Amino acid sequence: MTSAFEPSLSSSVHRQSMMMAPTQSIADTLPSINFGFDDLRDRMARFTAKFDAFIEQGRKRVLEERNQFRMNMAELQEDERMKRKDIEILDLKTSTYQQTIAKETAEAREIQSAIASLADQRDKHIEKRDALKAQIAATQREIDARLAAQRAHAQQLEAQARFNVPELDFWVSNLCLKIEGAGHTDHLKFVYTHIDEKDWENEAWFELVTASRDYDVGKCRPKLDREKVERVLEKMNETRELVTLLKGMRELFVEAMRA
Repeated sequence: MTSAFEPSLSSSVHRQSMMMAPTQSIADTLPSINFGFDDLRDRMARFTAKFDAFIEQGRKRVLEERNQFRMNMAELQEDERMKRKDIEILDLKTSTYQQTIAKETAEAREIQSAIASLADQRDKHIEKRDALKAQIAATQREIDARLAAQRAHAQQLEAQARFNVPELDFWVSNLCLKIEGAGHTDHLKFVYTHIDEKDWENEAWFELVTASRDYDVGKCRPKLDREKVERVLEKMNETRELVTLLKGMRELFVEAMRA
C-alpha cells in the first residue's frame, strides 16, 4: 500500500533534473515588445496637469462668475431698491400734483364764481350809475330851471323894490310893522305891534318863505287858522303885491288876539 503512493524513479529523476536546471518563465521566452509605458506615463502626467489646470481655471472662472453674479444681483437689488424708492417718490409727487391740481381747480372755480359775481355786481353798479347819472342830470336840469326862475324872480323883485321902497316904508309905519331876518336867506320875519288892545307892546309875527315862486308862510305866533292863511297867500301870489299879505296877516292876528 505504501509503495502505491511513492513516486516512480523516472519522476524523481525528472524532478531533480528540473530543480538542478536554472528557473526560466514563459514570459522570458516570449519576444521582447516595447509598449511605450514611459511615454504614456509622461503623456498621462501632462494630461493630468492640463486637466488639473483646466479644472482649476474652471473653478476660478466659476468662482469669478459666481462673484460677478452676486455683484450683479446686488447691483440689481440696489437698482430695484432705488427704482422702488423713485417710484415711491413719483407716487408721492403724483399724489401731491393731483392734490395741487384739485386745489387749483377748486380755486379756479371759486375765482370764476367770484369773477361772475363781480361782473354781475359791476353790471348792477353800471346800471345804478347810469340811473344816477340820469337822475343827477334831471335834478341838475330842475335845479338850473329853479335857479333861473329864482334869478328871474329876484330880478323882478329887485326891479319892483326900487319902486316899492317908499310904499313899503309907508306900510311899515302905518301897520306898526318891522322886518327882521329869520336865520335863513330865503326867510323873512315880519313882527307886528299895537295889535292887542290890552297891551300895545305885545308882538305877533310870522315868517315869509321866498324859496319858490309862490310865497309861503312858515312859523307864526300866535297860531293862526291855516285855511285863512292860505286864502291870504293865494291873493298875494295872484297879485304879487306884498302889501296884500301884510294887511291880511295883520287882520288875522288882530282877530286871533280878540278871540
